Amino acid sequence: MLLVDVYLDKSPIQGIGVFAKNAIPRGTLIWKLDPRFDRLIEVETYEREAGPVKNYLDRYSYPDRRDPNYIVFEADDARYMNHADEPNCDVSSPEETFALRDIAPGEELTCNYNHFFETGFDFLGDRHLSSED
Repeated sequence: MLLVDVYLDKSPIQGIGVFAKNAIPRGTLIWKLDPRFDRLIEVETYEREAGPVKNYLDRYSYPDRRDPNYIVFEADDARYMNHADEPNCDVSSPEETFALRDIAPGEELTCNYNHFFETGFDFLGDRHLSSED
């Protein structure tokens, strides 16, 4: 769950992004995995889905780095955080996200998706399809 005030807006990076409502000092805990709200979905359940549900999970979920039998679906707007090669948020821990530097009000929150995938990032569906080739 996000622990700072944010809003969604059109992103210059990709589609919709998450933006800081207020200044966020470097080192601030921005997000914490909270099993009361964030969903851990079994990979078997995910793989049985099709159509719009599968497409949505492909776009907004990522592998659980603690257990390969699950994917993580964030219950809040954190799922709209976009990738940046030089992000302002540190997602290297699978359970917490911190501000890497001071983040200004109105600045988009970004992270490096490569932390979620061992061989570089793809959307889950793209990754899944390539493993069947």
